[in-house]
Amino acid sequence: MIFPQKIQHIICVMWHFVHNNLKSTITMSFEFIHRPRRIREKTSLRNMTDDVFVSPRDLILPVFVTECHSDACEIESMPGIYRWPLDEILSKVMEWMAIGINAFAIFPSIDVSKKDSLGSEILNPDSLSYKVAKIIKANHLNLTLIADLALDPYTTHGHDGVLGEDGNVKNDETVEILAKASLLAASSGYDVLAPSDMMDGRIGIIRKHLEKNGFCNICIMSYAAKFCSHYYGPFRDAIGAKTNDSIDKSGYQLSPRNSIEAMRELELDAQEGADILMIKPAEPYLDIINYAKRKFKLPIAAYQVSGEYSRICAADINGWLDKDECALESLTSIKRSGADMILTYFAESVCKSL
Repeated sequence: MIFPQKIQHIICVMWHFVHNNLKSTITMSFEFIHRPRRIREKTSLRNMTDDVFVSPRDLILPVFVTECHSDACEIESMPGIYRWPLDEILSKVMEWMAIGINAFAIFPSIDVSKKDSLGSEILNPDSLSYKVAKIIKANHLNLTLIADLALDPYTTHGHDGVLGEDGNVKNDETVEILAKASLLAASSGYDVLAPSDMMDGRIGIIRKHLEKNGFCNICIMSYAAKFCSHYYGPFRDAIGAKTNDSIDKSGYQLSPRNSIEAMRELELDAQEGADILMIKPAEPYLDIINYAKRKFKLPIAAYQVSGEYSRICAADINGWLDKDECALESLTSIKRSGADMILTYFAESVCKSL
């Protein structure tokens, strides 16, 4: 006699046997090779399915201006990049606008006779940076002009702030100078102020100065996560900020090995009133750009710095890489990581190719 428990066991075994075999049959009948290459075979289909694009509206062109030369002067360590004299800057800006560039970050290269240990020239209303803005804005062009707020173009020692007796940059004294300079920059016509010094608390203090003096609509693009990088060398050539001694800025710029500090700096600048958060350099710090994009409800900028530019140019000159292709690929990676806008010396060549 077969007991009910035994019958139940037999039915269960049979059901599992049928189910597993049926599942195997169904799986086998629908087996196929995944072929993602189907989408990549045709150029037109590739173009339709690509999801990251670099366009002229993403790009900001850093522009070097000079009072030391009457003609445009090519920067030896940055092939194809020039220091532009005052009487040529307006025509160049109009040329750049004609190919789609509508945002410009101005960096002055001033005469060494105007430099001192305090960077006092930044508080001269007739200083080069302010003259440039007035010339460009007098023509009512539809563009965005960005002022670099830092002391390194103006100091004899090349640091971004006032040095104390111990050789370290004095934070609060530097911020006080930058806050005064912010008013000069705003009154000269700059739309965006970009403090690049990495001093503590400077975003909040600059914001208060602007609000108190009626410049409520001036944006602050904070160099929020500016790393102590070896990629800045050609830039220091461009603005004449290199001294005979190597400049160690590790006391105020971020360590490349410390991502937590970068996250903290981004958070603080957002709290203090920055409108745009910037990461610099760009390609070596794609993870920080991506973090900033995911974390903050603010536009994210990235600066593809001089060393990033020059290394690609050097490889192109030696026939090792294609400059234009590598430039676009690099910019695409920066955009893909989360940057809404990119400061790049490739802006002119990329816009022409696009």
